[in-house]
Amino acid sequence: MRRTAASAAELARARIDAHRQQSRVRAGALIISLFGDAVAPRGGRLWVGSLIRLLQPLGIDERLVRTAVSRLAKQAWLRIESHGRRADYLLTEAGQRRFEEASRTIYAAQPRAWDGRWRLLLLVRELHAKAREPLRRALAWQGFGQLGADCFVHPGADLGEALQALVTEGLAEAPAQLLPLLASDARHGLGQSDAELVRRAWNLDELAQAYSRFDADYGPIARALQADEVGQAITPEDAFLLRTLLIHDWRRLLLRDPELPDVLLPAGWPGRAARQLTRELYRRLLAPSERHLDALLQRADGQPLPPPDAASRQRFGGARGGAQPASTV
Repeated sequence: MRRTAASAAELARARIDAHRQQSRVRAGALIISLFGDAVAPRGGRLWVGSLIRLLQPLGIDERLVRTAVSRLAKQAWLRIESHGRRADYLLTEAGQRRFEEASRTIYAAQPRAWDGRWRLLLLVRELHAKAREPLRRALAWQGFGQLGADCFVHPGADLGEALQALVTEGLAEAPAQLLPLLASDARHGLGQSDAELVRRAWNLDELAQAYSRFDADYGPIARALQADEVGQAITPEDAFLLRTLLIHDWRRLLLRDPELPDVLLPAGWPGRAARQLTRELYRRLLAPSERHLDALLQRADGQPLPPPDAASRQRFGGARGGAQPASTV
């Protein structure tokens, strides 16, 4: 049993170290994941000093944190509130709405049902190739497929949120260049035209490979923890770091995934197993990671953050309520 417990700890540490060794770390994106997962349920306010302490073990130093949060403030994700020589970073109203919308997908026990209608964004202004590429790339990261040069398609995106996300990504003129449309002929069945649309708009083989890499990164850790029957396989700090990386990588996968209905997906689609893996691993990391957050999260006035709200207990269909006792992780 001791070997299994050590193996779980070693696998977790290897995943954390692999992130530290990346040549390029997108600190802003990781901070967004951390705020949405750990800070938003506790009021959405955090002293920047606590944020620095949380991220240092991932190789993100104070200078990089301060640069990233300043950029997020300029992008209207966060706002700054000073308390003497200290400062809190708070979610803006727009940032809170974005987190709430994203959470419905990230923490869903099952993918959202499809209403049978396609969401379209039509490019209505001439753009040269150099200007098209950032737009195509930004929409691809929201799960949009492309039909021809001027049409982007998604089965369930909120088109208003999609346009706002482009502004956040620095494409401020994009909403004026795109015409949002909702297909009006919702059908009860799926035809060959739908399958052809999927084939043309998305590279599902590439997305399946991304899900397979996700399983290779996190599957062994989940299986080692599941096999562990004795205490303290992973420290509270490592549980928090692994939980943050898990949700960050899961969120980035979902940004690329159009969440197609099952009938349009290949048999054995790895996205289904990846959601179950994320739910199970998150459930096992939750209790020890919250202990770490309890110890480190502070406001600029020195007060601790409140406990997580009730809504967060329903993540993944009630992950918090089904969490294992702390001694098993």
